[in-house]
Amino acid sequence: MTSLLPARLSPLLVGLAILAPSAVRAQLKYVAFPTKDELRSLQLLAYACSRENTLDTCTRTREIANPLMDHPRLPAACKDTVWELMQEAKPAATNSSQRRDSIDSPARRLTVVCADPEKPSKPSNPSSGGSPANQT
Repeated sequence: MTSLLPARLSPLLVGLAILAPSAVRAQLKYVAFPTKDELRSLQLLAYACSRENTLDTCTRTREIANPLMDHPRLPAACKDTVWELMQEAKPAATNSSQRRDSIDSPARRLTVVCADPEKPSKPSNPSSGGSPANQT
């Protein structure tokens, strides 16, 4: 009976040895969501690219947006929006309204789809659902 115990523990220990480093690694690397200010500054830069149609503003827009594509916590909808922005934020020979709209549309969505989805905290003193106290 005692010889069966090491045989059963061996696969279990190997499994734990494989899983433990990945669990530790996952806990150590926390990446915060972009702040509202960071998203807003990217949004304003994209609007400038749309409006001014210059190489400088469009290049800076793409450079700031690019790291968001590799962000581990951003949802797919955000990354799709960033990708669309990066594809459209390029200077063109003519600054048509279609070009501006193709940049402004994903820029408008940035602050909505890329924002931190934290739920608001509940107030510490919840108000009672009843009627107010009688005052006589």
